[in-house]
Amino acid sequence: MLLHNSLLGWILIGLVAGILGKIIMPGKDPGGFIVTILIGIAGALLAGYLSPMMGLHVAAGWQSYAAATAGAVVLLALYRLVMTRRT
Repeated sequence: MLLHNSLLGWILIGLVAGILGKIIMPGKDPGGFIVTILIGIAGALLAGYLSPMMGLHVAAGWQSYAAATAGAVVLLALYRLVMTRRT
């Protein structure tokens, strides 16, 4: 089984995507670095789930990381939006 096709693979890619998402969107997050990495994992899982539904074929390698990072950035932006309005 290929790494990018498994749940564990997307979680591992999500760890990297969370870090890349933090680099792309620097600043103070309400939950800190650990929450940002968890959001990266959630973004990667979301990208892994939604991309086939949208007709996108995500191949192993850079495409997996790009999809996961995009998912992480989107979720991080939504998280910041929701959490800053709550406080």
